[in-house]
Amino acid sequence: MDKRLFTSESVTEGHPDKVCDQIADAILDDIFAGDPSARVAVEVCATTGMVMVFGEVTTDVHYADIPAIVRDVIKDIGYNDSSLGFDYKTCAVLSSIQEQSPDIALGVNDATDGDDGEELDKNGAGDQGMMFGYACDETEELMPLPIMLSHALTSKLTEVRKSGELDWLRPDGKAQVTVEYIDGVPERVDTIVVSCQHAEYIDLDTIEQEIIDRVIMRAIPREYLDDDTKIYINPTGRFVIGGPAGDSGVTGRKIIVDTYGGFCPHGGGALSGKDPTKVDRSAAYMARYVCKNLVASGVCRRAELQVAYAIGMAHPVSVYVNTFGTGAVDDEIIAKIVKDVFDLRPLAIIRNLKLDRPIYRATSNYGHFGRDGFTWEQTDKIDEIKQALEKYNF
Repeated sequence: MDKRLFTSESVTEGHPDKVCDQIADAILDDIFAGDPSARVAVEVCATTGMVMVFGEVTTDVHYADIPAIVRDVIKDIGYNDSSLGFDYKTCAVLSSIQEQSPDIALGVNDATDGDDGEELDKNGAGDQGMMFGYACDETEELMPLPIMLSHALTSKLTEVRKSGELDWLRPDGKAQVTVEYIDGVPERVDTIVVSCQHAEYIDLDTIEQEIIDRVIMRAIPREYLDDDTKIYINPTGRFVIGGPAGDSGVTGRKIIVDTYGGFCPHGGGALSGKDPTKVDRSAAYMARYVCKNLVASGVCRRAELQVAYAIGMAHPVSVYVNTFGTGAVDDEIIAKIVKDVFDLRPLAIIRNLKLDRPIYRATSNYGHFGRDGFTWEQTDKIDEIKQALEKYNF
């Protein structure tokens, strides 16, 4: 037997980096609600008593009240009291926003009216770079099991905190799950680590028992747990100071949490705070859409897609498919099917996945992938993939 362990991590919405991701995407949503053609590339950093918003925004028809948006997000997360060291009422909000560089805009904005192929070709990528997508058949969501279990833990931490069930919990937290694979199949959970911010008055024994009973046992399916599963709760013994008061936060610093938990490569580009003309975001969504449909169609059990772009050019410079030996046909054939079925030009991606809408804050917690309600999670290309397969005599 081939045994191996694989670990993925997730964080709660009160983690300082996630605070920044949510603010950036809330600003994007607010601007898109008034101007779907706006150009937005917003970064956020947060530390004790301060949030700074900076970047580029181009819009002629909408005004975003950035301080109000920032404070609303912080309040919604749960930083609502100065005793937490960071709260929506007293934190300073600084902003430094300018228009998108005209050099970048040259390759993105050169569109003509209409809905023809020429228009699609004139709208190029907003930057160069490579993006990855992934899907596999080890969970119902066609996602790797370790990251899905990690997200289940952190979302449950937030649920029991916001409901008041565990009123001593505070917004910051992390979870890490190690899964044991045997011959490539996930068999059991080997290790669980949960670090949760808490009120000063609560003792460690209570924290451990309550997190096990009310979080872990509800979030992790029992069939993955056994007597040898190791569980660590707040390994340092204390986690009172958290959020931006305990550690500074920056947009885009949790890109592995956002995607596949390290199960596949990452091109390096962050997702949050960027409008969909930035292929760091839109092409990453498209790559997931492609891979999920490939696996759902039965063409392969695992699919990894890399797509790469040059700034100002519509068509990708490369498309690479890896099925890790699980494909019904050669990967070269599957790559041809991808090009036949999916239009990978930036404007086509935006239109096909309906990305010019204020949908983005909802993506910024518990992963951009493997969750219902997003167009890139649909499996509506199965028949087209099968028809394309027949074209190559398979």
